[in-house]
Amino acid sequence: MKEHLAIFNEQQQKIGTATREEVHRLGHWHETFHCWFLRKEEDEYYITFQMRSSLKQDYPNLLDITAAGHLLAHETVQDGLREVEEELGITLSFEELHSLGVILYNVTTDAFIDREICHVFLYLYEGMPRYELQREEVSGLLEAKFTDFYAFCRGTKEILILSGFLEDTEGIRTEVNMTANKQAFVPHEDTYLLKVASRIAKFIK
Repeated sequence: MKEHLAIFNEQQQKIGTATREEVHRLGHWHETFHCWFLRKEEDEYYITFQMRSSLKQDYPNLLDITAAGHLLAHETVQDGLREVEEELGITLSFEELHSLGVILYNVTTDAFIDREICHVFLYLYEGMPRYELQREEVSGLLEAKFTDFYAFCRGTKEILILSGFLEDTEGIRTEVNMTANKQAFVPHEDTYLLKVASRIAKFIK
């Protein structure tokens, strides 16, 4: 059965529903749920990125938002938490999230048009969750110092230093340290990443 998404006009007013294929072929505005994980260790903050699975049709093996996905036509923003549970195996309550507001996102490639009304949230935690990755979606989790990521988004740092783990198709995890430039990330709008980083920085302060 095809998934249906609510579609919106430029004023973010709902105008109907469409299949996911139609949404991206015709460029309809639609709602998504984005959740960024931020870990605090002593006085340092670390932001977490997922490594998209090599099995993904779009942007395989690129770094991305910690957990994100489409909201279906019948879902509320709170229902977006299923993405965290499905992709990362972590169960959170909506009350544990901090809203970073709505960010509009508009990217066109040769393959599709992506116009998102992004409901963006932050999960701040200490320690290390017991992740259970959805292998067809996520192949690892890596983190960087938030101050470095903020500089990266502002264009004053070209390379990020990341550490975390990657998981093979058998579920075997390997600890990794790596560097990443912008080509290692899903090609989000620069303004999207900068808005996210700026709002996180404001929240931390």
